Amino acid sequence: MVDEAVAFAMKAHEGTFRKGTKVPYIVHPLETAVIVSMMSEDEELVCAALLHDVVEDAGVSEQQLETLFGQRVTAFVMEETEDKTKSWKERKAATLKHLETASRESKILVLGDKLSNLRCTARDHMVIGEAIWDRFNEKRRSEHAWYYNGVAERIRELSEYPACQEYFGLCRKVFGDS
Repeated sequence: MVDEAVAFAMKAHEGTFRKGTKVPYIVHPLETAVIVSMMSEDEELVCAALLHDVVEDAGVSEQQLETLFGQRVTAFVMEETEDKTKSWKERKAATLKHLETASRESKILVLGDKLSNLRCTARDHMVIGEAIWDRFNEKRRSEHAWYYNGVAERIRELSEYPACQEYFGLCRKVFGDS
């Protein structure tokens, strides 16, 4: 199933790149899946990590995903899928609210996704500095700090994992005491 999810994600994200870079987008779901696999051997959760952006960013339907990968994988993906009709702040607030009651598996998936994002942001921040925020829909660093630190508060139960400790460290590095 993981091989099929890799192939599907590669096709879905073909020709797309990370914001403000020439890095193929597929690198992000692949990295997310590797991070998740270090915390869980659950094949369906790893598949969800690979597929977590295909509905939101690649136009794949929930029904198509369920037909190909089943209800559980699809449920994980849909929990991670943001409603793009909402503002950035509304979408992030909804994610934080969801994390308050989310399952451990869902939190692992969110951690994989957000750690991958934060690694990229931290790397690019070292190179281009505060100009990093210009590439995002939300341009204020303080808003990103609010969101990423809010995620950190809600995933503390995962603190036994090195990935979680890395996430906390990157929050401090990128956002300081914001």
